[in-house]
Amino acid sequence: MGYRSAVRLVVYLLRKKHTALKYLIDVLGRVYDSSVVCEVCGNIDVSSICSICSDSKRDSSTICVIPGIADLWSIERTGFYKGKYHVLGGKLSAVNGVLPSDLNISGLYKRISEGEVSEIIMAMSADIDGQATAFFINDKIKDLGVRVTTLSHGVPVGGELEYLDDGTIIAALKQRHDI
Repeated sequence: MGYRSAVRLVVYLLRKKHTALKYLIDVLGRVYDSSVVCEVCGNIDVSSICSICSDSKRDSSTICVIPGIADLWSIERTGFYKGKYHVLGGKLSAVNGVLPSDLNISGLYKRISEGEVSEIIMAMSADIDGQATAFFINDKIKDLGVRVTTLSHGVPVGGELEYLDDGTIIAALKQRHDI
């Protein structure tokens, strides 16, 4: 959303503060009170183990590793991917001071070590930080006996998953390959 659109939205909400703004505040309060981070994958849901992790119909042998929750929602929107996820909570970044200890890499390592996982899909953006994160994680888990794949290069360089259309995400998942 651009600056002008944001200003229009704020002005609208202020003019309708007894109806629209009050409703928005109430809804945001309920979201705040009811949302929790999934203990397994890092998704946000209403229970401590999210609906994706608790779904027995999903493929537990495949984990799609993503930087953030918006990326999870983008992939889920396609309806194509039937595995599980692992939300890192960001990407490694020397410029921004994001270190491996700042990300949920240890949780991923634990999930792989439990033995049910056979493939890790590194669904990182094609920018420097995304690729550095994928290669770092690949290096840390390479001795655990899992196949590590990455999305096809149909994802544009510098592109973020949350802004891609469903067809591009599906093609990238179908054409994933070993790192």
